[in-house]
Amino acid sequence: MDLRTFVTFDATEMADLVKKKEVTPKELVSLSYDQLEKVNPTLNAVIHDRKEKALQEAENIKVGETGYAGVPFLLKNISQALKGEPITSGSRLLRSNFAKRSSNLVNKLEQTGFLFLGHTNTPEFGLKNISEPVLYGPSRNPWNINHSPGGSSGGTAAAIAAGVVPMAGASDGGGSIRIPASFSSLFGLKPTRGRTPVGPGVGRQWQGASIDFALSRTVRDSAALMDILQVVQPEAAFQVPPFQASYAEEMNQPFEKPLRIAFTTESPVGTPVSEDAKRAVMQVISWLEDAGHHVEEKSNGVDGTQLMRNYYLMNSGEMSSVIVGLEAAFGRKMTADDMEIESWLLNVAGRSVTAAEFTTSLSSWDTAAEQMAMLHQEYDFYITPATAYTAPKVGELTHSEESQLELRERVEKLDKQGQQDLIYEMFLPSLTYTPFTQLANLTGQPAVSLPVYLSEHGLPLGVQVMASKGEEHRLLQLAYQLEQSSLWIDIMKNPYLKEFITEGQAPRI
Repeated sequence: MDLRTFVTFDATEMADLVKKKEVTPKELVSLSYDQLEKVNPTLNAVIHDRKEKALQEAENIKVGETGYAGVPFLLKNISQALKGEPITSGSRLLRSNFAKRSSNLVNKLEQTGFLFLGHTNTPEFGLKNISEPVLYGPSRNPWNINHSPGGSSGGTAAAIAAGVVPMAGASDGGGSIRIPASFSSLFGLKPTRGRTPVGPGVGRQWQGASIDFALSRTVRDSAALMDILQVVQPEAAFQVPPFQASYAEEMNQPFEKPLRIAFTTESPVGTPVSEDAKRAVMQVISWLEDAGHHVEEKSNGVDGTQLMRNYYLMNSGEMSSVIVGLEAAFGRKMTADDMEIESWLLNVAGRSVTAAEFTTSLSSWDTAAEQMAMLHQEYDFYITPATAYTAPKVGELTHSEESQLELRERVEKLDKQGQQDLIYEMFLPSLTYTPFTQLANLTGQPAVSLPVYLSEHGLPLGVQVMASKGEEHRLLQLAYQLEQSSLWIDIMKNPYLKEFITEGQAPRI
């Protein structure tokens, strides 16, 4: 197999070729590293590789005993720890941190036969919708290297879009699967809260807002991974009844009757929405209407601004807790110089949040979940843009040194309400790009970003579809049908991106 052929295969096809002995695991891993070495100097998608170990593991793996034996896979550099390998969460404080044990999700992937090549770039502590940590520098988007692939699973998205691997680990605490999927024209599924493994030792990441899964190029790869990863963990804080059928088989099934679908193109926090985002949604809406489904424009009734304020309050409490743990581990107080501005401001604001305020803020999540459950009694799906704009330019959403200094000085002078207001102000430019994804994290619903649109400048933008809890199979059904349509953006059919993938030449700027 040559490299031009390798980059066209998804994980399912690679696994089939290995089972048929038409290619060896070592060949796949070698080709994946060849592609990585070609594109990573430009993209900075992978910040740690384990080439010698992965090649040795590829030689030793027993083909046929596990479903995806020999398929190369990248892990995200936060929450997806592999024993003995660096896991830094994009933080300078953790630059020398090595995993003492593998995460439960990584163990499950390993049991299935995936071979781990290394870890992908992510912003510090996964707090941003771009991947530009001070520790490693920015990841770049293969569609246009002046733009970001998103975050916090930005390195993962860039690696997949550039043909390094067909599928890779990602996590989603506010859109970190769906945002990079939108910006990079990938398929991004965020499963129902409690569906996939957590831990060990971590049962409620961001109070249940954050889950671990993957990004992929094809619907069938994500469906197959759902079959592999769905679990009921006795020790986990959140449980969801297992899906009794096969996701990979169910996605092929037609809907039994026409769907009822609600949609909106209005930002839930009152920020602008680009014409590209509106056109992306309306393309899908027209396709659904042509297919005989009933579609209606409708607000979900959720107070999106207040929900986001409570989301940031949770972030501040969680970040302050992280810093307390780091101070205990390092035996000293942390300072603003130890971390990036978002981490520091959240930490400072979190010190003032009382337990009662933190608990009360979570009740708005439950209110939103109730409102969405009522909406889904009438509608099968709720559709929005995945992002309000195509990808920002690299550096556009990173604070200047002057801005960081000003924010540090301001936060120390404010009362706790003022600090929370400052947090909202700090994140508002980023939120303007990505206001639609956080809702599913706080309600616990599954949601997908579908790669169905390219702007006139050649940048992707996804459409988000949300469903009731536990109904990933229906999202996969819809996605698979759209994948067969002319709306679906096939990465390998884009001449500019294909040139970058196959030749290592940077696409047009």
